[in-house]
Amino acid sequence: MGGSGRSWSWRQHGHSGQLNYFLFSSLLAWKAAMPRITPFYAVKCYPEPGILKMLNALGTGFDCASKGEVELMLNMGVHPSRIVFAHPCKRASDIRYAREHGVQYTTFDTESELHKMATLNPDFKCILRIRADDPEARVPLGLKYGAELSEAPKLLATAKTLGMEVVGVSFHVGSACKNLAAFTTAIESARSIFDQARALGFSMEVLDIGGGFTGHFDCHGNVMFGDIASAINAAVAANFPVEEGVRIIAEPGRYFAETSASLLMPVYGQRDRLNEDGSIKNKDYWLTDGLYGSFNCILYDGQNPTYQVLRSPLLPRVSPAEESTSYPSTLWGPTCDSADVLYKDHMLPQLRNGDWLLFPNAGAYTHAGACDFNGIEATKPNKYYVFSDSAVDSIIATDDVNAS
Repeated sequence: MGGSGRSWSWRQHGHSGQLNYFLFSSLLAWKAAMPRITPFYAVKCYPEPGILKMLNALGTGFDCASKGEVELMLNMGVHPSRIVFAHPCKRASDIRYAREHGVQYTTFDTESELHKMATLNPDFKCILRIRADDPEARVPLGLKYGAELSEAPKLLATAKTLGMEVVGVSFHVGSACKNLAAFTTAIESARSIFDQARALGFSMEVLDIGGGFTGHFDCHGNVMFGDIASAINAAVAANFPVEEGVRIIAEPGRYFAETSASLLMPVYGQRDRLNEDGSIKNKDYWLTDGLYGSFNCILYDGQNPTYQVLRSPLLPRVSPAEESTSYPSTLWGPTCDSADVLYKDHMLPQLRNGDWLLFPNAGAYTHAGACDFNGIEATKPNKYYVFSDSAVDSIIATDDVNAS
């Protein structure tokens, strides 16, 4: 398996000859559900070249948050007009790179950023990012980014004084949004700021509704949008009618990436913790990936990954009695850090060195945030591209682990 001992499997749903039907069907579902909103894929979520190239071929835009991400997309042939530099606080080198390569649209939420851009790239088309938190989102973002609504008038006035061009409003309700009202409220707030900006003479042309979408499939292979698309469409229609000509974009990452990949990794060590009477109190298992690798998602993204036990075909078959007997178990990552633990006190059958665990829906905010701490390669997993017969998302449930 190579150095990492891990295997990533990108589930490219579809029949033979229909490459990446999963992404294609997801994009079709998006356009059918929200026809006025153009997706700009959030590269940071999962910069897997196979996904990026396919989305580029399908004509989506891209939300980039660093010089490296902008460079990655430009090198794939993406035109600068299809990139939004969606980071409200950019390094000077990032701003210079965007200027030199014709990337025009960017976000801001502070006076500091306006002064910085006025010095380094006064030709930016600026999009004011406002705070619009969904308190129920898996990862709220408003503590770090987004201007309060009360700050908007001063920011717009500062941009006017500096001669900067403000062309739109953006927001992000939080990753994996659950509260439909968050989008409605945010779109209504954006409308108010559009009116304020136009009163100052700005030509407002872009509304960016951010991310927060998930893209799971039901038993019929249809993307499960729920009521979120209807809520967004209604708010957009009420506040930004078609005849106004405002271009509406979004920054989905998880929507395209989450269900596209599965992670498989072997057990390579184990230990029994015993009670005083000699019975098993707990079983420890060491896995080839952990919190410093793909499972940084547990800390950073608030995920609760599901898994399934896969028995090694190279080992003897496990009897039904052994399979049905479970023990409290701890799943450890491979580093020397005792905090590198995936789960504690999970009921599992007896595992052996060489058995595997499979984690589905492992695309979003997993491998993208890995590092090679402790000299253990977590950033270069083995990858295998596979085809499935249908775009059906099977959520695997285990004891004490709920689908996230």
